[in-house]
Amino acid sequence: MAFTTISNMFGASPIRPLQKHMESVQACITQLMPFFDAALAEDWDGARKQQAEVSRLERAADDLKRELRLNMPRSLFMAMSRRDLLEVLTMQDKIANKAKDIAGLITGREMSFPAGFGPLLKDFVARSIDASAQAQKAINELDELVETGFRGNEVQLVEAMIHKLDEIESDTDTIQVKIRAALFAIENGLNPVDVMFLYRIIDWIGDLGDLSQRVGSRLELMLAR
Repeated sequence: MAFTTISNMFGASPIRPLQKHMESVQACITQLMPFFDAALAEDWDGARKQQAEVSRLERAADDLKRELRLNMPRSLFMAMSRRDLLEVLTMQDKIANKAKDIAGLITGREMSFPAGFGPLLKDFVARSIDASAQAQKAINELDELVETGFRGNEVQLVEAMIHKLDEIESDTDTIQVKIRAALFAIENGLNPVDVMFLYRIIDWIGDLGDLSQRVGSRLELMLAR
């Protein structure tokens, strides 16, 4: 790993554990696709199995987060601050937490979705997962950024990745507007309590893209320093 020299001088690098945490987060959020396949089909046995897997993966990510927080050096001899790394870690952690919340609420209430919502909802989830995957790509460049001192072509590469992340998150916003409008058009014919929870799920799925973008925004601030 490019960071070996610094690791030998100042102890274990927190970069690789941060990347491993994001890898675990991505595994968790990706599990939402088979979960929604089951939930939209009202296969609640299958949905509960997928929900349990989402929860297991969220706990695994939580364990990595706790370990990294406990073992991160108080003072880092790097081109970034401890605070920056902890804030990135917090944003990553919130993505997995939100995925767990989404699966938990839908399963707990055995929520039904209006007819015809399936394709748009799955597009929404898939694009939100794309946003998290793009954030992971940027995080995976952190060790190279440190090696180059946050200068040169590597910075341009990461900036391009963050720009792509912003585009993906904008796509999720567009889909969210469409799905909220579609629900608004029929909400008078639905149970008001069901409508309230449907809007909550839509907002929570939107949060996945927003949180992924915040990971990119934190990296962008680090590049600007």
